[in-house]
Amino acid sequence: MNMTFFWLILFIVLVVAELFTMGLTTIWFAGGALVATLAALLGVNEGVQMVLFLVISVLLLIFTRPIAVKYFNKDRARTNVESYIGKQVIVISEVDNLQGIGQVTLGGQEWTARTAQEGIIMPVGAVGVVKYVDGVKLIIEERN
Repeated sequence: MNMTFFWLILFIVLVVAELFTMGLTTIWFAGGALVATLAALLGVNEGVQMVLFLVISVLLLIFTRPIAVKYFNKDRARTNVESYIGKQVIVISEVDNLQGIGQVTLGGQEWTARTAQEGIIMPVGAVGVVKYVDGVKLIIEERN
């Protein structure tokens, strides 16, 4: 198979894969494939084409990915769970990891809760802050 067609097909496959994933994963290699396609059209040696593909792909990945991720993800909406991190909760049932008990309210909803640190017991009425979410449990810590 002519190397021009190989690089062109690889370029198309990588662009289509990027369109389906939208994860900024294959677009850098598509850039390398495009440069290799141009090199093949100019009659450059196959070894040089491969080196161009690898070098251009790595350079694009290193130098443009951080910028692209910054701009493409700036308006990314946090998921419901991510939006709970840092929010205040009120303990409605004593939180005790040793006994495996505890409930809190957050935004009018009741959640099972555990403390981030072992040995800390949070009494009813205490105010805590969500540190992270583990499955269906809020992992909380005392508000400072």
